[in-house]
Amino acid sequence: MSLQKAWFSERKWVYLLLPLSTLFYLLSALRRLAFRLGLLSSGKPAAKVIIVGNISVGGNGKTPTVIAIAKHLSSKGYSCGILSRGYGGDQTEFPYHVKSTDEPSLVGDEPALISRRLSCPVVIDPVRRRGADYLSTTLSCDVIICDDGLQHYALKRDFEIVVIDGRGIGNGFLLPAGPLRETQKRLKNVDVIVHNSELVPSCISQELKPKTVQMRLRATRWVNVKSGQISDNIREKSTLEQCSALAGIGDPKRFFSTLKALEIECGELLPFPDHHQFTKHDLPNNMVLMTEKDAVKIKPFAHENCWYLEVEGDIEALFFEKIEQKLNSVQ
Repeated sequence: MSLQKAWFSERKWVYLLLPLSTLFYLLSALRRLAFRLGLLSSGKPAAKVIIVGNISVGGNGKTPTVIAIAKHLSSKGYSCGILSRGYGGDQTEFPYHVKSTDEPSLVGDEPALISRRLSCPVVIDPVRRRGADYLSTTLSCDVIICDDGLQHYALKRDFEIVVIDGRGIGNGFLLPAGPLRETQKRLKNVDVIVHNSELVPSCISQELKPKTVQMRLRATRWVNVKSGQISDNIREKSTLEQCSALAGIGDPKRFFSTLKALEIECGELLPFPDHHQFTKHDLPNNMVLMTEKDAVKIKPFAHENCWYLEVEGDIEALFFEKIEQKLNSVQ
């Protein structure tokens, strides 16, 4: 069993890693203290900064949250820019302005997907403060939405959002004994908690519920990975031929559950690790259904019967009202 699976299945052997988790906690606490005391510098551009992050490792719905925020604020007249680390990409020169034609192998999975879904600029830079300055100064953005980066305290922020999926916080331990980058207490300090599960995760206490909102991932359409063709009859086609589903996201079961909710039965379910680098050997020869995040990596070698599900993150209006109120109060 992999370490990540052990975090979410209450395996006792992870207790052996608790001394390392204690060391991780001490180093993280010293780092945060250094920022508070000014021993490590932090700053922000003239633009307003929104962080969409998490306290755990792995994907849990940050990207659809970022897209939903950018679409809403753009409709209100804000000039938005997206900032990402570009995890998994080979780009070495930063800051880098992502093009919609860039491959995920160059810029990372999430930036490649976001740049194809949004008209606003997407910039990758492991030094978040530098990337934010570029978006603000060179690209004239007045709001910067950071895809991840909650723990990057060198970049000051105006609004913090934590996204949590149905897995919650696993066993509740810090790395490496558990999935947490920061303790659960960190949730008290953020502005909003977004959960993209049917039920409120158990880690959300009564105290936190007033600032917790739900995001529902709404399936919009099926798109052919290779040709871009739109199809509304995937359910009918999947009943006529053998169908497989694959997912290389933080929680593949979330995608498989979505298919089940859409009444699409697949004979083969293929879960892969988050940010898996797919090859053509991972693809069955029959009809294959996948997430949009996986499709951007599979497109170069996709066959004609590969389809991805495009989804939108539907978040209650209160969420956007809170963001706008905060942005309007910041000078």
